[in-house]
Amino acid sequence: MEFAVVRKKSLKNLVIILATGATACGGGGGGGSGGGTVVVPPTGSTPTPPPPPTACSLRSRQDFAFSVLNEWYLFPETLPASLDPSPYSTVDAYIDALTATARSQGRDRFFTYITSIAEENAFFASGATAGFGVRFAYQGTRLFVIEAFEGAPALTAGIDRGTEIVAIGTSETNLVPVADILASQGSAGVSDALGPSTVGTTRVLRISDGAGTRNVTITKADYNIDPLSSRYGAKVIDDGGRRVGYINMRTFISTADNQLRTAFADFRAQGITNIVIDFRYNGGGLVSTAELMGDLLGGNRTTSDVFSVTRFRASKASNNETRRFEPQSQSVAPMKIAFITTNATASASELVMNSFIPYLGVNAALIGSNTYGKPVGQIAVDRSACDDRIRVVAFAKDNSAGQGDYYSGLASNMRTTCAAPDDIARPLGDPTEASLRSALDFIAGRSCTPVTAGQQQQADGQRTDRRVVPLPKIPNVAQREVPGLF
Repeated sequence: MEFAVVRKKSLKNLVIILATGATACGGGGGGGSGGGTVVVPPTGSTPTPPPPPTACSLRSRQDFAFSVLNEWYLFPETLPASLDPSPYSTVDAYIDALTATARSQGRDRFFTYITSIAEENAFFASGATAGFGVRFAYQGTRLFVIEAFEGAPALTAGIDRGTEIVAIGTSETNLVPVADILASQGSAGVSDALGPSTVGTTRVLRISDGAGTRNVTITKADYNIDPLSSRYGAKVIDDGGRRVGYINMRTFISTADNQLRTAFADFRAQGITNIVIDFRYNGGGLVSTAELMGDLLGGNRTTSDVFSVTRFRASKASNNETRRFEPQSQSVAPMKIAFITTNATASASELVMNSFIPYLGVNAALIGSNTYGKPVGQIAVDRSACDDRIRVVAFAKDNSAGQGDYYSGLASNMRTTCAAPDDIARPLGDPTEASLRSALDFIAGRSCTPVTAGQQQQADGQRTDRRVVPLPKIPNVAQREVPGLF
């Protein structure tokens, strides 16, 4: 679709996505942030004629990016009045140069970029992507699997959470220890060694887990990420007679909607009033799904209660919106909500958390470690002839109390926090796993050690056990939204 000017009357029909950036960060093992994407629709029904050969030239695409940022960027005062694109060999490099000032201020950490319309639409519709189907994170000089996805090659080959990747090669004769790759090339070398995200890419991995150390040959394939795992995505935990609803939300895509409705209908039928939401690796996604999750958690909210407020730059203030709760037939009325988080928790997941702070107060807790911190969102302006989608930071999100700007994460905003490690030695959803155990303790009223944004940053700077996700030089859509994905 071609670029068109947004009109207020059409804003409610736009697709909004709270999505991660392309950076990788430490803590629980990921990177990401909060924000959103508005897809700008065409203004008319007249077919667009084919572009001339120069329409999709590098210079034309760079000029398009400049015009989008100049019109929509949330921080216009940080943009250069003009910038010659000729020294930059890619559109992304040019966008990075345009947004350098806001990046240096921590307000746009690579959240503005160019991506593929087709690839992004496929991911948000069904979680479609290609790869091994795992999230990786390295700790010091060691590389671990922190999650494996059902129906993907890795889990089929017996590789699951807690597995260590000892060496990587294209055959058993050229395996290179991960420690050596990290020592000589850093995390980018690990990404390169794992190969491109294309179907048919084969690697030999030397792995170590409870069954011992062995070599496994694995080939990347197409698969769909299930937003709620069939193994641990939704269940009721009996914690010493106290029944607690548990949701592990991997990513906010449209296929999550029915899964969430089914899970919350079950909670409601069982009279569940205490909930654990596991966002520990959730890099964000569709705002509509985040709003649905808020509605399903908002059984004791009314249609006059504000879920979130969207603020654009002054010149685009006519697009500002207030979104109110819309309780559903499956909604529950929680007394307490424990949100499990890491530094990979971002975007739409942070939106849900921030929206409940004014209503639940001390009864909404951040469990684990501080979130990434992205209180801003992207709109997406499309140029279909080139399959180009410019994702540009264009608005901020606040809760009903006007709280936003959590660029350092949500720990300092939450009235209750409990520090806990991400225990990859145990499966997700296991009540003995450290973060889930701490969440259940909070629900039960037991004390914990709090974490704040400042304390977390200081601790991260001093830790040697900090887990960080490897990131490709050019991440695909799924890798932007699902931190650590390969």
